[in-house]
Amino acid sequence: MEVWWCSRGLLCRLPRAFSHVPRVHHHHEPSRRILASRLFQPVNLEERELGKEGQQSDLSCRSQRLMLQAGLIFPSSPGCYHYLPSTVRAMEKLVRLIDEEMHLIGGQKLNMPSLSAADLWKRSERWMSMGRELFRLKDRHDADYCLGPTHEEMVTELIASQGSLSYKQLPLLLYQITRKFRDEPKPRFGLLRGREFYMKDMYTFDVSEEAAQQTYQTVCQAYSRLFSRLGLGVVKVQADTGSIGGTQSHEFQLPADVGEDTLLTCLDCGFAANVETVPPGQKSCPSCHGTLSQTKGIEVGHTFYLGTKYSYIFSASFRSAHNKPIILDMGCFGLGVSRILAASIEVLSTEDGIRWPSLIAPYQVCIVPPKRGSKEEAATGLAEALYDKLTSSVPGLRGEVLLDDRTQLTIGKRLKDASKLGYPFVLVAGQRALEEPAHFEVCCQNSGQTLFLSEDGVIDFLRGQQAR
Repeated sequence: MEVWWCSRGLLCRLPRAFSHVPRVHHHHEPSRRILASRLFQPVNLEERELGKEGQQSDLSCRSQRLMLQAGLIFPSSPGCYHYLPSTVRAMEKLVRLIDEEMHLIGGQKLNMPSLSAADLWKRSERWMSMGRELFRLKDRHDADYCLGPTHEEMVTELIASQGSLSYKQLPLLLYQITRKFRDEPKPRFGLLRGREFYMKDMYTFDVSEEAAQQTYQTVCQAYSRLFSRLGLGVVKVQADTGSIGGTQSHEFQLPADVGEDTLLTCLDCGFAANVETVPPGQKSCPSCHGTLSQTKGIEVGHTFYLGTKYSYIFSASFRSAHNKPIILDMGCFGLGVSRILAASIEVLSTEDGIRWPSLIAPYQVCIVPPKRGSKEEAATGLAEALYDKLTSSVPGLRGEVLLDDRTQLTIGKRLKDASKLGYPFVLVAGQRALEEPAHFEVCCQNSGQTLFLSEDGVIDFLRGQQAR
C-alpha cells in the first residue's frame, strides 16, 4: 500500500519502510500513556551479574544493591556507571530543586570545561599536592591536563581574565552541575564513592571577609532548606579544609551506618564536628563540656571559606567605590548530586524496596490494572480511564503517572516490583473496582498507609498531595 503525506502544499509518497508510522495529531489527542512494558529498566538481576565491583561481598551497601537490582544503574567500569532512564529522571528533578535554591540566593549557572590545563593547577601548587587523585593525561602536543575534580583554579582565572569587576556587581555567585572525576583507589558503595560523579560546585566572590562570611551563611542556609525539602535529616558539622584549603569548612552529613565519616555530636548544645577536627581522645564538648556521642555519616555537601587563597594567585580583583583594585574574597560550596540520590535511598529504603524522597521519585504514581484473564479483568478499562483523568485533571501529574501494563503478571507480582522501584503512590484496580461505585486501592509507599477511594476520591487525594 502506498502512503501519501502533505508537506508545504506538496503531495509526497512516504517510503514503504515508514508506512507503519502513525500520523501525529497535534490537537484534541490524549497524552501518550507511559507504560511499564516500554521502560528500559532491566530488573531482577542476579547478584552474581551485578557488575564489576568484585565479589558478592562487595555489595554490602543497601543503595548500591537496590539500585542495581531495580535496574536504575548498571556498572561500566570500576567506579563508573550507566545512569538508566528512571535514575536520570530523579537526577533531573534533584537538579531542578538545587537550581531553585541557588537562584533564590542570586546564584548564576554556568558550565566550565572538565578538561583543565595543568598550568592552572601548578600555579595553585595543587598539581602535586592533589597527588594520585587527579586523572592526568597528555594531549598530542605533549601538554599536561587533568579531568577536574573541582574548579577553583578555572573559575578564578575566568574572573581574573575579565578585568576588575565593580563592587556594584558583588557578591557574585557562580555555580555549575557537572560530571567530576576523582581517581579513587578503591571505588565502592555504588554511587556513594565513584570515580565519575555529578557535583554542584558554587564559587562566590565578595568585597571583604565580612561580606564573604555573610554569603557563606546564606549558602549554608540554602543547603539546609534543600535537605529539609527532601526530608533528609542532614547535620552540619565542622570539617577539615583538606586539599581545597581556606580557613573555615563545614560538611553536611547524612547519618548512616554505611557512612565513611565519623561524627561527634553534643545533644546539650548542638555542637557537631567531623572527628578529624577534634583532638584525639576528646570525650567532652569544648563549648559546654557535655558528652560527645559518635555516629557515622555520608558527606553530601561541603562548604569552604577560601579568603584570598586563589584570588591572590590569579590576581582576581574588583574596583572599589574609590576605583581602587582590591583582591576578591572567595567561598566554595559543593553538593554531591549523585551521592545525594544514593544516600537518600540508603537511609529511606527498606531492605527489599526503594523509598525515594517524594520530590525526586522518577514517577509519582503507578497504576496496576488486573491480570489478563482474571475475574477482575473487566476493571482494566477503569484503570486506563483513571490514568487519563489523573493526567488531564491534575497538572502536576502530567508525565508522572506510569501504567503497569504487564497484565500477563499477577497484581501481586507487579505490586512487589512497584515496592522495589519505590513509586510513592500505587493505585490498584482489583475486585473493589468492580463494585458500585468503583473503588481503587491506594498504597502510599512512603507512609505505609492503604486507602480505598473512588475515582474522584483518588483525584482529590493526589491533588492534595501535590499541593503540599
